[in-house]
Amino acid sequence: MWLGFVFFNEKAARARQAMTRVAPYCDWGPRVGPEELYLYFAGTAPTHHLYGLRASLDMIHAESIERVWARHEHLARAIWAACETWGKGGALRLNAAAKDHRSRAVTPVHLPAPDAARLRAWVEAHTGVTLGLGIGMQSEDDPTGEGVFRIGHMGHVNAHMVLGVLSAIEAGLKALGIDHAPGGVTSATDALAHSSAT
Repeated sequence: MWLGFVFFNEKAARARQAMTRVAPYCDWGPRVGPEELYLYFAGTAPTHHLYGLRASLDMIHAESIERVWARHEHLARAIWAACETWGKGGALRLNAAAKDHRSRAVTPVHLPAPDAARLRAWVEAHTGVTLGLGIGMQSEDDPTGEGVFRIGHMGHVNAHMVLGVLSAIEAGLKALGIDHAPGGVTSATDALAHSSAT
């Protein structure tokens, strides 16, 4: 089951009506203004997703969207600080060099393909932390995208979670002998301390 939001305008509605063939399961046309509640859904209502959405919206409201954005900004900057420090002593680098182009939701990190895969495996086996794969990050130098891992930092995430992930990564870098500059976690704590003071 899945839950998705569809926003459309009159132009999109006209384009949809002109289509001769539309997959019934994903057709949003019949979901607009149905006479019965169950017709809002393409099958069984995703009740557990709706309850989860309600709880998530309540949490955002309680924190305020501005504070959520600020938290994501602070956590992202801590992760960037750790990665930038590690990168001073090896091949590890952030995907986006310019800070203005970086996501506040997820940070892709480049590391040569064998080392990235080894690090992902070590961190998962020894610390229980799963680093995301480099989905869509294939390049001429890395056709499989295995030379990238992702650190997610959006949603119900806080400083101790981020510091735990960064500590796991730093432990893996040390354990595997992957070249890096020490002190990435310290740089992250410095970034968090600075952001808390402002």
